[in-house]
Amino acid sequence: MKTAGVEWSTAAATMPGESESGDRCWAGAVANGMMFAVIDGLGHGRAAAAASDIAIATLEQHAGKPLTQLLRRCHESLLGTRGVAMSLAAFNTEDAMLTWIGVGNVEGTLLRRDAGLPCGKLLLRSGVVGIHLPVLREGELAVKPGDILTMATDGVTADESPLRVSMDSRTESMAHGILARGCKGTDDALVLVARYRSARP
Repeated sequence: MKTAGVEWSTAAATMPGESESGDRCWAGAVANGMMFAVIDGLGHGRAAAAASDIAIATLEQHAGKPLTQLLRRCHESLLGTRGVAMSLAAFNTEDAMLTWIGVGNVEGTLLRRDAGLPCGKLLLRSGVVGIHLPVLREGELAVKPGDILTMATDGVTADESPLRVSMDSRTESMAHGILARGCKGTDDALVLVARYRSARP
């Protein structure tokens, strides 16, 4: 998919024996670019999926607000559930900036187009959205056309998720390739790949 100067794709796998995945992805166009969330409901199966769906409904309701505010809103909505791990990322296509934040273990990596190597790793803060929210602080990085964001839940081997990708591949191929190489097969798994294309004209 492509909009607001960003193109993205996802690939996902459900834990064997389960009919529903607790790993979810949300993407939304906002006033100054694109926002993404990758959510991992604790555990797996229907209860994990229900928690992730609550988070997505909250994001849809409050899309465009600062990432820290979104996490707090999700935390409030998820009180009484099993909770989720969640990472959020927003491309500002007016200022060519990536802002991101994560609570739990949803990994995030930024790959530079001109190097094909990780230049930034999302700092993950310990906690569970809906149970215990840590002190929140966003990170920020400048981006250039062709830079790639990868995000992956803990059902994907962390060492595999951003590495050995072809920077010229379509995002769909990249997401499926990362999942194929890194899927553990013992948990739900989800990969998001987003390529920053250009600033808004």
